Amino acid sequence: MAEARLGLIGVCSYLITRFVVRLIGFLSDWYVGGFKVFMHAAISAFESLDRTFALKVTLRYMFRPLYQDRSVIGYTLGFFFRALRAIVGALFYAVLWIVFAGAYVVWAAAPLVLVYFAFKTYGTA
Repeated sequence: MAEARLGLIGVCSYLITRFVVRLIGFLSDWYVGGFKVFMHAAISAFESLDRTFALKVTLRYMFRPLYQDRSVIGYTLGFFFRALRAIVGALFYAVLWIVFAGAYVVWAAAPLVLVYFAFKTYGTA
């Protein structure tokens, strides 16, 4: 009888260990792996936007004349066009950042929400 109990304890210990290992693996894959995927997608999207808006270059040349026209009109138009381009680019960057941050929050909350609704629906008692 003692051997059967030791066998049962060994089986329970093995099952608990495997459960914990699988749970840690899932959490690592879900949160760390998901974060890497989201960051890669976000960086790619920001690089694509930067090809269009070139925010850093636009800000660097903000006070330079447009098309090297060194008249008052060239300086004035250059400033206003570049300022408008910088504002629009910054707005696009902000919207894109909010979209990716919101998507990651939804992704991160999904397992917790599923567990919550499972316990709420089926209960523990």
